[in-house]
Amino acid sequence: MSLPVFAALVLFVLIFFLRMPIALGMLVSSVGYFILRGADLGMVVNQVVNTYFTNFVIIAVPLFIFTANVMNSGKITAMIFRFADALCGGMRGALGHVNVLASLIFAGMTGSAIADAAGLGKIEIEAMNDAGFDPPFSCAITAASATIGPIFPPSIPLVIYAMLSGTSVGALFLGGMIPALLLTVFLMVYISIIAAVRSYPRGKWLGLHLFLALTLQALPALLTPVILLAGIYTGVMTPTEAGAIAGLYALIVSVGIYRALGWSDLWQIMKNSIRDIGATSIMIGAAAVISYIVAREQIAASLGTWILSISNSPWVFLLLVNGVILLLGMVIDTSTIQLIFVPILIPVARALGIDLIHFGLVVTFNMMVGLSTPPFGMLLFITSSISNTSLKEVMREILFPVLAMIGVLLIITYVPDVVLFLPRRFGMM
Repeated sequence: MSLPVFAALVLFVLIFFLRMPIALGMLVSSVGYFILRGADLGMVVNQVVNTYFTNFVIIAVPLFIFTANVMNSGKITAMIFRFADALCGGMRGALGHVNVLASLIFAGMTGSAIADAAGLGKIEIEAMNDAGFDPPFSCAITAASATIGPIFPPSIPLVIYAMLSGTSVGALFLGGMIPALLLTVFLMVYISIIAAVRSYPRGKWLGLHLFLALTLQALPALLTPVILLAGIYTGVMTPTEAGAIAGLYALIVSVGIYRALGWSDLWQIMKNSIRDIGATSIMIGAAAVISYIVAREQIAASLGTWILSISNSPWVFLLLVNGVILLLGMVIDTSTIQLIFVPILIPVARALGIDLIHFGLVVTFNMMVGLSTPPFGMLLFITSSISNTSLKEVMREILFPVLAMIGVLLIITYVPDVVLFLPRRFGMM
């Protein structure tokens, strides 16, 4: 390791332990590298600007963020929850199943685990607690089900991965469907078992007439993912255009149909979106500089040589990747993992003949497991905070849902057709 790289790494670790913003640490360590290299600091700006000018798919990220904020502020989240509640009828532990199904539906609109936990999460946890569920269990299921969002299309992390790897966004979205449905089934089986053991309450079947009425009421909200995905897969819209259409449609539904947003609400949505987009944009720009340094220092090539010296088996490599990312996910934010570590691993995966669509879903799914895994698990902090539940108790309840997620992770890692079946079926690879 050269002195400039070592110094940059020390700077980054120092800023991390000082609990300063990760993006700042990336930029400061990059500047330190260029100074020690005697290179022009203008390269930092150049790399950031080039990233935004040459990767048009990035524009989809702020559009999906805006869509998520509109849905959280409008009545769309409540409509989705009521529809899922009616759908589950008289099942044992019905509201637990509602939690998971609502997350799956909401995932098809925002592609954000944080949006799911912050938006639907409060509604779900309050409803479950009022029905007699233990608050830590309610929080754990909400955190676990929120991870479906970035796996089922559309997905902000998959859009960013497409930017990093040059793969098709549409193929990645299709590849995420079956893993998301598998996770949904695994979580619902777990909820059924716990509900029977703890005698959690059954839901109420509302009758066909009321069910149809609620379905009709929720239909404008439910059409959002249909419009979005149909537009992408028929070729009518690019993912970026689909993000814009989804945001506009969410506004029309919230304002024109549900009449849930006023001017003050819209202003707050704009402020929240600008803040979220700004934070994400800085991270992506800083990661572009780090990627330049990685390429210049041939770090990915060195890593590839080292891994191949251990084994040239793609299955061993995937096992190592899963282990490393799972450990990193326990202590580091997922955006940091995706923007710093994943670009280093992509060339190695390519050299080993691993399909990059498959690799993208494995990595993304693994990062979502990290969102719910102690001690860092951001979703645990969010659900604990919005419900005033002990974080320690939530961490105890999340153990088995995390094991269920790891089970699905192993399936999609070692049975690639689970991911690749739909992209191949639709002729996208």
